[in-house]
Amino acid sequence: MLFSLLLAFSSIAQNKKFDFIAFGDMPYKLPEDYGRFEGVIKKINQEKPVFSVHVGDIKSGSTPCSTEYFYKIHQYFETFDQPLVYTPGDNEWTDCNRKAAGEYDPNERLKELRKVFFAKKESFGKKKIKLVSQSENPTFANYVENNAWDYGGIQFATIHLVGSNNNLKGANADNTEFNEREKANEAWLEEVFAKANSKLGLVFFTQADMFYHGMVPTGFTQIVEKLTALTRAYGKPVLWINGDSHRLLIEKPLLMPDKKSTILNFTRLQVFGEADMEAVRVKVDPKSSQLFLFEQLMVD
Repeated sequence: MLFSLLLAFSSIAQNKKFDFIAFGDMPYKLPEDYGRFEGVIKKINQEKPVFSVHVGDIKSGSTPCSTEYFYKIHQYFETFDQPLVYTPGDNEWTDCNRKAAGEYDPNERLKELRKVFFAKKESFGKKKIKLVSQSENPTFANYVENNAWDYGGIQFATIHLVGSNNNLKGANADNTEFNEREKANEAWLEEVFAKANSKLGLVFFTQADMFYHGMVPTGFTQIVEKLTALTRAYGKPVLWINGDSHRLLIEKPLLMPDKKSTILNFTRLQVFGEADMEAVRVKVDPKSSQLFLFEQLMVD
């Protein structure tokens, strides 16, 4: 079954339209949101996208970061009819040292998160797709959560960037985790852009709102600079999808060196979240000059 599905994914013609769905920052309010999350899954299953992506924050920052909860969400992920891909959020590990979250060690929770959700190089869901992990490079063996796949002439990838300033702490704090992940993420950006050279376009999924209120927090400065340079050199459409701020937003935040004109081939989609448990359908039309078109997917 998996082998035949992988063949189907790799053989899709580059001129064929298709849809995928993005959502994240849910379920938050527990236990009330479990039922609502089941409604989201039911709605997405009815829509039959080629795949869906959860862009992180599988809980609020004020609920326990227990391993038991990780497995509960893992079980939910497996109830999607089509492939589901997931990238971590800060509420799953960075913020787990909060009292309401259980006062865990964030680095220990990150290790556990990787063990629970990224033990296999494949998606979740009843139908699965194979993912290409950055961890296949021995230099970045820990980064099992950075994954790539392609479909219909488009390159897709997740990249592990999270809220709470990307886990960058004050100058006198231990920023080993941030510094090491920063190196991995910059290398991953370069690798994925190289994979996309022969593709029609590129889509990244991440958790963090790197352009918070129009400003770039310090934990994302280098990544945004790298992303800007690679996007300009690439020239073809780049779609960046994130969660974190819980408000639907479509914009073009990257600027040319003059800081006045916009880099037009880059578009950011920020999805719903928290109280607004809705999703966004992204329509890919190779014959459209925009390539990516957006539709709100409202859940009753």
